[in-house]
Amino acid sequence: MDNPLTMEPLFHLGPVPITEPVLVTWVLMALLAGLSALATRRLQLRPGKAQVVLELLVTTIDAQVRETMNRDPAPFRALVGTIFIFVLLANWVSLLPGIEPPTAHVETDAALALIVLVATIWFGITGRGLRGYLATFAEPSWVMIPLNIVEQITRTFSLIVRLFGNVMSGVFIVGIVLALAGLLVPIPLMALELLTGAVQAYIFAILATVFIGAAAGETGAPGAGAPPVSPNTSKETAP
Repeated sequence: MDNPLTMEPLFHLGPVPITEPVLVTWVLMALLAGLSALATRRLQLRPGKAQVVLELLVTTIDAQVRETMNRDPAPFRALVGTIFIFVLLANWVSLLPGIEPPTAHVETDAALALIVLVATIWFGITGRGLRGYLATFAEPSWVMIPLNIVEQITRTFSLIVRLFGNVMSGVFIVGIVLALAGLLVPIPLMALELLTGAVQAYIFAILATVFIGAAAGETGAPGAGAPPVSPNTSKETAP
């Protein structure tokens, strides 16, 4: 098995080398885009089986975002859902013979973590305003500014290391057992890798949701959804 930190290019597009993780990522992106276009092309009031599955997926993502952020999930649905589905498929592609998952290479994980970092800053600014977002780095005291900046950087690295380490170790273990024991013995390990890939995709998406939700602030922050109605509101006495 090749060293995941060094990759030989498969071919070049002009001066740009194209490695296997890049090619597999492009294929997954094209697959997801094509399936999304097909699934949403003919939406109906009486959904068929494919639309029911799609609606169930969207509803599940919305429920998870709402439970984690306590906010309207609509602004975050596309980002969180895409991250989860892409990481899930990227992890599971290791089950195809001769294909290494893009998430077993640190460059792919770094790109995903960078997307989360940029999204965190973006939603933090749109939710709180630029001044309000920058003020969060001085909480609870201005003395904490350096530590809060370091935390922003280190948690991005933690996303990279967690996904990279877990996926790469799974690929190595299955590859070693396959080389030593033959074709049939690693089947239980491959089933376990399916579960591990799903868990890692869920954890990555949930951590991204937590980071973005914390940056965007409470529901009543500027630019966010309306604050929840107090139960006592309906008991107000009419004039």
